[in-house]
Amino acid sequence: MTSFHPDQVTAERLAGGPHQAPADLGADGSLNEDPATRSALVLNNRSLHEITEIVCGYAENAPGKWWLPTFALTATVAGVGTLMILYLIITGVGVWGLNNQVGWAWDITNFVFWIGIGHAGTLISAILCLFKQKWRTAVNRAAEAMTIFAVMCAGIFPAIHVGRIWFIWFVFPIPNYNYIWPNFRSPLLWDVFAVSTYATVSLLFWYMGMIPDFATLRDRADKRLRAGSGTCKLSVHCPITGIKLLGFPCSADRIRAFLYGLFAVGWSGSSRHWHRYETAYLILAGISTPLVLSVHSIVSFDFATSVIPGWHTTIFPPYFVAGAIFGGFAMVLFLLIPARELFPNFKDLLTLRHLENMAKILLTTGMMVGFAYSMEFFIAWYGGNRYEVETFINRAFGPYAWAYWTMISCNVISPQVFWSRRMRTDPRVIWIVALLVTIGMWFERFVIIVSSLHRAFLPGEWGMYFPTPVDILTFAGSCGVFLTMFLLFLRFLPVFPMAEIKAIMPQGDPHGHAGGHGDHDDHHEGGH
Repeated sequence: MTSFHPDQVTAERLAGGPHQAPADLGADGSLNEDPATRSALVLNNRSLHEITEIVCGYAENAPGKWWLPTFALTATVAGVGTLMILYLIITGVGVWGLNNQVGWAWDITNFVFWIGIGHAGTLISAILCLFKQKWRTAVNRAAEAMTIFAVMCAGIFPAIHVGRIWFIWFVFPIPNYNYIWPNFRSPLLWDVFAVSTYATVSLLFWYMGMIPDFATLRDRADKRLRAGSGTCKLSVHCPITGIKLLGFPCSADRIRAFLYGLFAVGWSGSSRHWHRYETAYLILAGISTPLVLSVHSIVSFDFATSVIPGWHTTIFPPYFVAGAIFGGFAMVLFLLIPARELFPNFKDLLTLRHLENMAKILLTTGMMVGFAYSMEFFIAWYGGNRYEVETFINRAFGPYAWAYWTMISCNVISPQVFWSRRMRTDPRVIWIVALLVTIGMWFERFVIIVSSLHRAFLPGEWGMYFPTPVDILTFAGSCGVFLTMFLLFLRFLPVFPMAEIKAIMPQGDPHGHAGGHGDHDDHHEGGH
């Protein structure tokens, strides 16, 4: 804590006298604990023009040497997953480790895992927007992108787990001569509507926020075209003789101007456009907020409405929602902390204060998840159902105990290091905990599904589940798809919302010392 008393700071500010900065500002100057002063959310006194140059530079300039090998690796893993899905369709679900006892296993575990990962984007963007939390501006765009990609990966598994994927159209309410209609009372069909609604609203919310930034990138590319720069010659040579086979002029800026202009949908930055944009953004934030609670609650109904011991409990909806937020924030940190080190000037926009705030959320939601774990045992004992009790004893001490205690160690124990301020402000520690939480949340879904199924009511029906290489590589392929799309997002789309970041800077405050007129000559470029 700073040694300055808040009354002293306030008195000096009101008197117009010099005010000494607090002493304890952390490694990057963003960890001010003085309640009388706010920490800067953008470091190094960046001007509005510099914000435009930094954010647009990620999409316009060549990435670092690390990007292409990383992209090739993730794309290769995604390709392996695609081959496994093709092999599954040709051969059948017998290539998975499913059996009569465990009909739901690896595939539904992955589905629930990816749906949970997608929750942090909507939480950061919508709920924190409604609560006017300004620190969200550094992470909301990447979190929204993560939401879209995670939902796309989640959609893979319900489609392929039906076995005969060419009959997947039976799940849709399409009239047919066989009179085969979906059972609208089934939570599995509720998933179709809930997840598709969530994906649609999240996509609109993500796209709506990028429209002003698309216009900025469009105008910058058009400006360079008018200046006659940015044209290059694209040619193809024979790999053996080196003879030029094909050559034609191309302009990267011409492609940028067309594509960014197409997605900017005629944005001009007028006051009418801004008014409609802010209204639509607020409406979408209001629509998205209940989706955070409803979508994973409906996913939990897949289990809670059954009579299987370990599933049939009313704690599942809030338990799943807390776990989804927990795992989603962990994935945001897992992805953005390396980006913070690899991209230039990223640390100026994603500060230690942002990381500390998210670490606090991890600690809070981790304790909520730990409370849910303990309440499951209490309710099993309090309910007096011997099958329920045996299910949870089997989880903790049965053949899948290693998975249960991995879940406890990663989800409950590892976030406790964030009680230390030193730990929750160290990016290396935060990244390790985020990785452990991501692993632990996958094991949570595995424990819930497999440990409740592999031992049914009769001992004669007991059996073990073991994943096959096809199971494992299919999940690895979905991870490759997710990371590949995220790398493309970092390379070609605006990673930060430029307009929102500028609005929280001193230059964007009309009542501040800058009066909104500092860097006046920089407002013309990137002012969208």
